[in-house]
Amino acid sequence: MKVSARNIFEGQVRELTLGAVNVEVSLDIGGGDTIVAIVTRNSVTSLGLAVGKPAVAIVKAPWVMVLGEDAPIRFSARNRLGGTVSAIQHGAINSEVSIRLPGGSEVHAVITNEAVAELGLAPGKPASALIKASHVILGVRD
Repeated sequence: MKVSARNIFEGQVRELTLGAVNVEVSLDIGGGDTIVAIVTRNSVTSLGLAVGKPAVAIVKAPWVMVLGEDAPIRFSARNRLGGTVSAIQHGAINSEVSIRLPGGSEVHAVITNEAVAELGLAPGKPASALIKASHVILGVRD
């Protein structure tokens, strides 16, 4: 599978929480890290999602927000993945920030150079990736 998104997480469905229209899907991506997605009930059925089944979570890098180590604010976004900045690639306006999670996965975000400076981001410093569950696309391999 080839996609243009920078973040592709292989995992196993840990939990399905059914709602009237949507389903909250928790995907174990290893190393104690979990990604939560909100998808329709129809998507769960058509993809054959069930606890214990493999799935893939896909998130475009511009959909990922980055927090510095001491963000004193609680957020409504379902996914807050803490780790360490592993790399920053600076561009003219934006930078790509890579955050290595404790389980070994990496999350990539595209944020402004101004935000990188304001947050004091640098390789080796703690940071968190913040991802809304509605921004996570789920897929399964054929």
